[in-house]
Amino acid sequence: MATAQATPGSTLLSPSDHLLIMIDHQSQMAFATKSIDAVTLRNNAALVAKAAAEFNVATILTTVAEKTFSGPMFDEIKAAFPGKTALDRTSMNTWEDAAVIDEVNRIDIGRIVLAGLWTSVCIVGPALSAIDQGFEVYVITDACGDVSDEAHERAVQRMIQAGARPMTSLQYLLELQRDWARGETYNQTVATAIANGGAYGLGLIYAKTMFGGGEGH
Repeated sequence: MATAQATPGSTLLSPSDHLLIMIDHQSQMAFATKSIDAVTLRNNAALVAKAAAEFNVATILTTVAEKTFSGPMFDEIKAAFPGKTALDRTSMNTWEDAAVIDEVNRIDIGRIVLAGLWTSVCIVGPALSAIDQGFEVYVITDACGDVSDEAHERAVQRMIQAGARPMTSLQYLLELQRDWARGETYNQTVATAIANGGAYGLGLIYAKTMFGGGEGH
């Protein structure tokens, strides 16, 4: 018979146990994205980037043909990582880029979290490649997008069938915080949720403004 313990499950993410790779959140890639609108996509990408920066998550930013075709990475992501250079590639599959793989090996963490454009190409490629090589893979599906709903959904299904674990951007932030008693990250987590957490953020504004409410206090 199983015995319950007040400890987190092994598949939950914590700040130090994974590498986040944000891929091709760029203008040209966003223009053709139809499975999610550009405003929501940028908001969710900002939420992920802010969460990773707040919790000091090991992060790789990468672009494809930035100078010649696809344009710069979203300002919201660059703002979360001031001074951090995105690794520019020619390969559609990030996992086939030597500079990216050198950085993955340098960081040396066996759990990878992915977000980017497009789901069926630039996320499926590294997800399946990493799984093949023994990595655990998570995909933040609402910080991804594709040329159609069909393309996005089939890509997510394909990755799940291979063993990837899907999650959302707000889930990512809250999973890293996980306990409102963690005072060192509490204020920034709330600030990020208010700025980019949609209706949940509105609820936080209301609770704090109207009656000074706060989680775990």
